[in-house]
Amino acid sequence: MSTNNSDKTAADKATQKGTGDKVGTIKGFADMFSPDSDVFTFMENTAREVFGRYGYTELRTPLLERTELFCRSIGTETDVVQKEMYTFPDRKGRSLTLRPEATAGVMRAFIDAGRHAQEPVSKLFTTGPMFRYERPQKGRMRQFHQINCECLGPQEPQADAELVLMLMTFLGQLGLTDLSLQVNSLGCRECRPVYRATLRDFLDSIDREALCEDCRRRIDTNPLRVLDCKVPTCRELTADAPRIIDHNCPECRSHFDTVLRLFDAARLPYVLTPRLVRGLDYYNRTTFEVVSGSIGAQSSVAGGGRYDGLVAQLGGPDVPGVGFACGMERLALMLPALEKKRPDFYIAVLDPAASDAAMLLAQDLRAVGRVGEVSFAARSIKSQMRQAGRTGARVALLLGGDELASGTVVIKDMDSGEQRSVPQGEAVSHV
Repeated sequence: MSTNNSDKTAADKATQKGTGDKVGTIKGFADMFSPDSDVFTFMENTAREVFGRYGYTELRTPLLERTELFCRSIGTETDVVQKEMYTFPDRKGRSLTLRPEATAGVMRAFIDAGRHAQEPVSKLFTTGPMFRYERPQKGRMRQFHQINCECLGPQEPQADAELVLMLMTFLGQLGLTDLSLQVNSLGCRECRPVYRATLRDFLDSIDREALCEDCRRRIDTNPLRVLDCKVPTCRELTADAPRIIDHNCPECRSHFDTVLRLFDAARLPYVLTPRLVRGLDYYNRTTFEVVSGSIGAQSSVAGGGRYDGLVAQLGGPDVPGVGFACGMERLALMLPALEKKRPDFYIAVLDPAASDAAMLLAQDLRAVGRVGEVSFAARSIKSQMRQAGRTGARVALLLGGDELASGTVVIKDMDSGEQRSVPQGEAVSHV
């Protein structure tokens, strides 16, 4: 008899603990519970409200795309394509990639849907996870989240200025401060090749062996990216590199001057940053980045620019475009703690017979917009009040056998401790 009880106890413990090995999260990926998830919801809802004022509508694209899409858009010589993409063959041997950024997928969707033939200007925004195989660090995981905006159709500099002003309005609406807008002009397909050759001549004149391994490779594959290197030695060696803005053609210079003039007229501070080139090949003309002084070395929280020619490069019509992306994890680091809305009620069930009535009363309260929870199990009044306090509810409604028999409910103010008994049918008007 004792042996059977012992065996039963061991079996119960095994059932409670589970018999399989624990399966944890993948390195660089994370679960997000409240209140962290509340911060992301706040950012997304703020984005929808602000972007909606400017005529933007939400687009949802797949997480998985053909690898070719990113090779053709981002550039085969970029670090993203060469080192950071999650790429694998499907069961038929087709190469697929988890999206490392959003713009390429938006362009593909724009082309597939024939949006250029439906409207002269398409204003689209997206939110969601991106994937890059990078070293996980504060504010940047291997699965990270972005808010992206793309304006397709206009080639006028006013579109660039409006987009940046919208971005800064959004960041301000989040309550962020200590931000700096950095801007540059990368030229166009006419003037950038000339600058690229000039820069290459300069880079050939310095000691290549003194540069980092990435910069030595970039001199041959993508020399503009050398200017973006954060290694102190590389920055020192390239301090006197020719400035791309000095090699802009008259059309690019006029375009950029108009953008800056609009910033000045809108009283938007900015810093002209000649070394700002961005990490993706498709950018041209206006490029920008927003950096924070409050989150350490990884200070960039948003960035973007113009990408005329990208739609055509992906097989669509020659439609100009300009856009930006915000890193949500970086933004979350800067946001103050959100003030959680206080629930209206908590219903304490003191007798199992009152469980159904309590659940239905909670439903009546929610139907008129009240927020709160109900206890599913009957427990002691002490434990119920403790739970009501944990939820932060304004009032607790106590429902036991006596209240069920008399058709009443006790309403207790959780701040003052005062309580009163009211008919159950009138409870909604008292909460």
